[in-house]
Amino acid sequence: MSIIEGTKQAATDRLRVIAGPAYRRVKREIQWRRCGADLALERGPVSGFPWVVMAHETPLIRPLSGLEHRLQVNKVTNLRLAIEPLDGRVLQPGQRLSVWWFVRAPTARRGFLEGLVLSQGRLTAGVGGGLCQLTNLIHWMTIHTPLTVVERWRHTYDVFPDAGRTQPFASGATCSWPSLDLQIENRTDTAYRLGLRLTDTHLVGEWRAAVEPTRSYEVYEAAHEIATELPGRFVRRNLLRRKVFDMVGEQIDDEFVAENHALMMYPPFLSDRPTTPPGPSPE
Repeated sequence: MSIIEGTKQAATDRLRVIAGPAYRRVKREIQWRRCGADLALERGPVSGFPWVVMAHETPLIRPLSGLEHRLQVNKVTNLRLAIEPLDGRVLQPGQRLSVWWFVRAPTARRGFLEGLVLSQGRLTAGVGGGLCQLTNLIHWMTIHTPLTVVERWRHTYDVFPDAGRTQPFASGATCSWPSLDLQIENRTDTAYRLGLRLTDTHLVGEWRAAVEPTRSYEVYEAAHEIATELPGRFVRRNLLRRKVFDMVGEQIDDEFVAENHALMMYPPFLSDRPTTPPGPSPE
């Protein structure tokens, strides 16, 4: 590459750094306007939604060696700020829930702190870090309901071994303002209410319905494999599927949920796979 070509490339790279955030924000705003669904969800009381369709919780602090404990403590603050505008939102038929539409930019000016951020397969510190734990939770709960996930981004890196995981590999959803959003649409004739809260130890969530559910779901992993892409590079793949049951427990369907593949950032086959299926990363 000549000196002139190198100078042009450097200028282009600087322009991308400067203009990139604004471009991504405009692109997301256009998507919100053109998605064809109402995003302005109202809040509703729990009393109007007596049926718990799916509830789940994940620990706020996990033992992660080599990482600053303060980043996990800060994450709790970030989660508290993020769930406040989401808790209690009611998803009426035909409406769409966009996580970033409510949470908006997680900036220091708004009180967000440095937390764990996954960048190019490496854990580092970043303002607003740790919010993937929230989108992981919401996605996992949603695929146990009749609601439809219309935008979900998989984790492109598999950072943590399976030990201690309780859910299928890659069953979560990553997020990054404003490009990587989690969006859920209600294509049923029943209203659903999203509940989110923090305890001293856990992030807790639930989807409630206005009428008694007629289906239940069991999400499982299929076609799992670890393959060599290049010498020393391993890729992990699987399918997420779910069994659908009627309310007397008879299976009536088996549905595709998502396809995943991620570059492994730790040596595979460290030990035998656990008897319980793996789960999402602890972001």
